[in-house]
Amino acid sequence: MGHDVRSQGTGRGASTRARSTSRAVLVLPLLALAGCTTLGAGLEETAASPELQTGFLPGQSRQPVSFEAVQSSDPQSTIGKSQHPKILAAYGGAYSDPKLELMLAGIVGKLGAVSSDPGRAYKITVLNSPNINAFALPGGYLYVTRGLLALANDSAEVAAVLAHEMGHVRANHGIERQQREEAAELAGRVVTEVLSSDTAARAALARGRLNLASFSRNQELQADEMGIQQTGDAGYDAYAAARFLKTMDSFSSFRNAFQASNPNLDFLASHPAAPQRVELARKHASAFGPEGTGATDRERYLSGIDGMLFGDTASEGYVRGRSFYHPGLGITFAVPEGFAIDNTAEAVLATGPGDTAVRFDGIAVPERTSLTDYIQSGWVGGLDTASIRPVKIGALDAVTAEASGGSYVFNVTVVRVGGQIYRFLTALPADSSARLAGISTSIASSFRLLAPSEREQLKPLRIRIVTARAGDTESSIAARIQGVDRKVEMFRLLNDFEGGGTVKVGDRYKIVAE
Repeated sequence: MGHDVRSQGTGRGASTRARSTSRAVLVLPLLALAGCTTLGAGLEETAASPELQTGFLPGQSRQPVSFEAVQSSDPQSTIGKSQHPKILAAYGGAYSDPKLELMLAGIVGKLGAVSSDPGRAYKITVLNSPNINAFALPGGYLYVTRGLLALANDSAEVAAVLAHEMGHVRANHGIERQQREEAAELAGRVVTEVLSSDTAARAALARGRLNLASFSRNQELQADEMGIQQTGDAGYDAYAAARFLKTMDSFSSFRNAFQASNPNLDFLASHPAAPQRVELARKHASAFGPEGTGATDRERYLSGIDGMLFGDTASEGYVRGRSFYHPGLGITFAVPEGFAIDNTAEAVLATGPGDTAVRFDGIAVPERTSLTDYIQSGWVGGLDTASIRPVKIGALDAVTAEASGGSYVFNVTVVRVGGQIYRFLTALPADSSARLAGISTSIASSFRLLAPSEREQLKPLRIRIVTARAGDTESSIAARIQGVDRKVEMFRLLNDFEGGGTVKVGDRYKIVAE
């Protein structure tokens, strides 16, 4: 949930714009400097601060040049350049970590050295997002989220992902995709004009275009084959692609632990890890020999991601177990045992037993507007006006009411904090209406303001690399994980133990901690 509170709800929008300064690493072929989704024109236009990305040309010349200058002769680069600010806006801006960027530049440099497209330069940007995604734009723009980097276990897996995306660029899949987008442009303009004042409709239009922009299954399989060939040629473990596809499949059932902000921005949306796809990846890899033939470069990779931010940032709020904290807004609330919280771009969502669903967000409302007037101002469908009653949540003024629609019953509770109103919407199946009051009251009554000392103590979670000591087990190392439920499952997922594994003394492992 974003830091700003606006009339349409609380999201990442403004905080995204505030941190959209681009930071990327330029990698040219033959020299390492050490989602396949794209966004259509329906997304909000967001300007990024201009900057120069410097690197070195191979050969005798070592004068710094900009990525844009190197790509000036590539007609495709204009596509990537125009979309780059939109990517930054959608994924929380660029994540800055020189150590991490240097490690990634080394991977891309090795891939570029064996590329069948030796004249292309690549600019890789780490996106400040917990989503699991990587993609490329025409012209050599490569992107990988820190969420994906947290999930990957070694350099070979990241090389496989990036080589896959480079395959899309070499095969001109982005150009083919753009042609499909242009076919829908006229209809999109009409819808945008008709729905110009409807934020939700514009967001739906943008999501539809993003889905339209996805690569076809055949294009994905072609990029798989090209990427695995390039990964193996670069000396990496060619089986890494199949391995990481399986890891992503395991991740899909553990999404809440990563607080993925938008499934439409997720690698899994366009990269389903179907068993057939994994087997095809293994078949392509077998051309390089049996498993274990290539390098994984795990130790260097772990050193590169050590200390990397994990999950959401302070401007979006933190999920800690069954509690949500927003240090910027200075608020917190909790959900009952058995509930799981997901901090999305539009709101904080929670799900619980018996098809219970909770939505929490915030809006800016003039203080002269009473809570009673606000709750019956038309934004709640099926409102039972007779159920409206004022309540106190701690020292804060609040109003609660009930509503119904379809086969569900709802409780709506709004709480005022200055010029902001925070909203809890709790939904249950109509046949469970007797449980509604107890659950909604429990959640809303947990809302409170954070003390200054609490706000200062809240720290972001990070990937930490630890070394196994004598007597360590999965459970003992997992116990050091912070801010995440199901710690052993998280440890196994982060360290590729899903298919079995044993902690070894002296080996290094990923955990999540402050």
